[in-house]
Amino acid sequence: MRLHYLQHVPIEDPGVILDWAKERGHAVSHTRFYADGALPCQDDFDWLVVMGGPMNVYEEELYPWLAPEKEFLRAAVAAGKVVLGFCLGGQLIADAIGGAVTRNGQPEIGWFPIRWRQEALEQPLFSFFPPEPVVLQWHYDTFSRLPDGAVVLAGSPACTNQAFVYRERVFGFQFHMEITDEMVRAWTEGAREEMIPAATVQSPAEVTAHPEQVAANNRWLKRFLTLLEEREGKAADGRQSS
Repeated sequence: MRLHYLQHVPIEDPGVILDWAKERGHAVSHTRFYADGALPCQDDFDWLVVMGGPMNVYEEELYPWLAPEKEFLRAAVAAGKVVLGFCLGGQLIADAIGGAVTRNGQPEIGWFPIRWRQEALEQPLFSFFPPEPVVLQWHYDTFSRLPDGAVVLAGSPACTNQAFVYRERVFGFQFHMEITDEMVRAWTEGAREEMIPAATVQSPAEVTAHPEQVAANNRWLKRFLTLLEEREGKAADGRQSS
């Protein structure tokens, strides 16, 4: 399997997804918009992973590569690729396929629980998750309106739409399960001025004090990716035998 990822800033790479891909023997390629920003042909990858970043989906004048990135995402979805987005990545997917991204009611920075909808927990891809897992949040915006055909998978009191699926192969997560301990430290070091403690904002000390949460999120994401890969493999085998 060939996995390609879109990265927007140096400190937000795919984290544990890279470990998972290496363990599974998958080929990995990337587009780094902060460097050259070269995008591949749609035929050159099977899965697309879209990372986070501090920019907003509507800041195309500041970040001119946002417009071609959205076009690329629309093409990937139309081609039936598996597409996964985290935080900004999920917002970009939602925007590209006809949803809306707006300011959330309040920022979320830190470890907070979400709640999976029952219909999500009844699906094999999510059935192993705790009903209310604690995940790392770091966002000001959110995919506030999803396009027709998208299904909300999870929410929380501070953010109505925390995860969605579209056409069974496109997934957007508002939160970060891909993070590593190194990424958490780098993010908190680079954004201390944002982290003024409030109801949905934790201090740098609080965020960096939970390596056990990092480990749990990594386990969940790896399990999800493996189940998704197995599902896609069975579907491909079925198409070949029919």
